This record gives sequence, structure tokens and C-alpha cells, in this order.
Amino acid sequence: MPLKKLPYPLIVALAAIFIFWSPVYSKAQQVIDIDITDAAIKKINFAVPYFTDKIRPEQKHDSGKAMAELLAKGLDFHGFINIIDPKSYGGGQNQNWRMLGANYVVIGKYISEGPRLVLELRLMDAGTGKMVMGKRFRDKLEKKRQMILKFCDEIIYKITGKQGISSSKIAFVSDSSGHKEIYIADALGDDIRQVTRHRNLAITPRLSPDSNKLVYTSYHNGNPNLYLIDFGKSSQLTKAISRRKGINYAPAWAPNGSFLVVTLSKDGNPDLYKMDPLGTILKRLTVNAGINVSPSFSPDGDKIAFVSDRSGDPQIYTMDVDSGRVQRLTYQGRENTTPSWSPDGEWIAYTGNGDDGYQIYKIKVAGGQPRQLTASWGSHESPSWSPDSRQIAFTRTRNNKSKLCTITSEGQWLQELFTLAGNQTSPQWSQRLKFY
Repeated sequence: MPLKKLPYPLIVALAAIFIFWSPVYSKAQQVIDIDITDAAIKKINFAVPYFTDKIRPEQKHDSGKAMAELLAKGLDFHGFINIIDPKSYGGGQNQNWRMLGANYVVIGKYISEGPRLVLELRLMDAGTGKMVMGKRFRDKLEKKRQMILKFCDEIIYKITGKQGISSSKIAFVSDSSGHKEIYIADALGDDIRQVTRHRNLAITPRLSPDSNKLVYTSYHNGNPNLYLIDFGKSSQLTKAISRRKGINYAPAWAPNGSFLVVTLSKDGNPDLYKMDPLGTILKRLTVNAGINVSPSFSPDGDKIAFVSDRSGDPQIYTMDVDSGRVQRLTYQGRENTTPSWSPDGEWIAYTGNGDDGYQIYKIKVAGGQPRQLTASWGSHESPSWSPDSRQIAFTRTRNNKSKLCTITSEGQWLQELFTLAGNQTSPQWSQRLKFY
């Protein structure tokens, strides 16, 4: 049927479908490909005006403002984006964006349909005024956050070629309750919750690859035992998976989630063991070669990085899990600990104790010259990579106060993560969550 014979409402509907689902604007389109690992890159300016209700576009609503603020927070979290304060232009969508200094603009419109929300989002090039990408969501109102963060991560993909990380979590230790307990927060810090309530020392939280389980060490029964929480169970009961004599410490999940590597001292020396999630020992990986702790898996699961003092001082080593072949990785500094293997497989970040105290370093997995990423005053420890390998979370301690911070993989744009009472330490970044 020729288009001119179609009813006007149908023409409008078809046009909307074309705008939002045409391959021209699909994820498969060639990305803009900005290299944010370039140390010389400047932040990209984004404007995110308040979203408007399509039924009453002339009115400003708190819900539209809140949705825009969430998207802006998600974009800003990635470190290389600067959000132009909407208060500087009144939050309206009809502006001269180029005059405001924006590189990109996100325009959001929505319709409330009772328990459902229709959300239309567009990424616009401020220079040309053309749409770079767009998407239309229609889902339950309680999925609003997931819709917005999904689009946020798609924007990051469009700009850099890698999905964003606003849909991830961070597990950590905090004493805000008066005791060191395990907490979990989403990466933006909007949903911080206390997981353990042992009223005793709980340490080394490790989320499983699917984030459905958490393993950690607690001293609440007197011995440092290993515990597992299954968030998929309705009761979310905590069970001990290793109560062996001595330490049961610092677990690391294999990337496929089928087993862990832990440190046990049941035979006297702290050694690494391969263990299933029920606590059954599958294999002993080290035998009396110094103290062996802090395993971290390569993304393919074939190797681990770990700490051993077999040479006299704590240094980073790598091991082939199947063959047991060990190689020393670090040689510089008095003490190198807490290795974290990057998800892209290229780097191992770690804590190094040198002339300027505890700082974060990274080194190629094949070895070579390490690169120092932090240099400011205070202690910087326990690095953990973001799922896109672009950021590193770590603990920074100043004046006896410990807070979680992030820095880019090139050592740029250090920022504090959460505002939470007390001290926060030992971050562990999850993989991306598939919540939408």
C-alpha cells in the first residue's frame, strides 16, 4: 500500500518505530570510539535536562527531574563525563546547547500509564543537532531505574565501544554499625545495605560471578571461618563452608563460579587450596612455600595471581591452576600485596609499599616495569577492577579514616565513592548485572 494512503495516526506510529528501532540507531551502529584511556583526554560535556511528561510538557514534575538526575549520575560515575548543571539553564529541554558548552545532550520524555511507564530517550549531538541513538521503553513503573541505567550504559557503549558499568555492585567492609561487617552497594551508592550482622569482625567479601552468592571470612565464632550467603534463596541464610582449624581466608571465585581458591592453615602453613562452594577441598595448590594468600583469577580461569613471602618479602606471583607452575611477577618495593586481575586480562593491580608509603600500582601480566597509579598522601590499598577494566576501586586512609575511592586505569580523576559513616575498606567490584 502506498504510504500516502495510510491513515495519519498509523504514519506517526510507523515513524516512531523507525526512529527508535531503525538499524541506523541500533547498538550495532559503529561507535564514536573515544579512547578514554588516553591520559590527555579531557572530560566530555553532557547536558541532561529534566525529562518531560508528553501529556503535560509545559509543566515541570519532580519525577522527570529525578529521572534526569539518575541518568546524569550514572554518566558522571564513569569518570570521563562532565554534567552541565541543569540549574544553570533552568533544566528545560529547549536550549542552545552549543552555547552552553555541551558536546552531547540526552532528551527524555515519558508517559505514565497507570502501573506502567513509557520512556523515550534520545542521545543528541549538540553540535549538529542530530540524534546519535534513541530507545523507547515500556515496562512496570518499578523498573524505571533499570530502564534509565540501561540507556546510560548504552550511551557509554556508543561513545567508547564498551558497555557502561552503572549496573554493577561493590561489596565492602564497613564499621558504621560499630562492628566491621559486610555491606553491598550499587555502583552509584544509592542502595547501600548491610549484609552481615555478626557483631564481630567480618572481612574479605567476594561476590560470585553472577552476584547471587557472597563468600567472606568472619571471626564471630572465635576462629576465622569461611561463610557463604546465597541471595537466590528466599531465606538468604548464611552457612559456614569451612570451619577448619586455623585461618579460612580470602576466597576468590573462579570466573565460571564452579569453585573457589582459598587460604587455609589447617596443616600449619597458610597455603592455597581449590575448594567447591560447599567447602569440599578439591586440590592443594601450594605446599609450605612461605605464606600464600590473596588469590585473584585471570578472566579465563586458567591462572591466579597471589601473594607469597617465599622470597623473604611479600611479592606477587602467578600460578597456572592446572599445572601448578609458578612465576614471580613483582620485584620492586619492600612489600607488594592484594593483586587484582583486570577483566580484560591485560593488567594486575596491586598494593605496593615504597618510599611514599602504600600506593596502587599495575603491572602487565607478563611482568616488566610496574606503573604507579596513585601518589597522593595517605595509604592506598586493596584495588579492585571495574567490569570494563577502566576504573579501579580501592581503600584510601587519611588521618585514620578509611574511605572507598576510584581512579581510572591510567591514574586520573580520583574520587570518593560513597558517603557513609565510619570506615569503609576492602572493595570488591562485581560483574555487570543483567537486570534489564
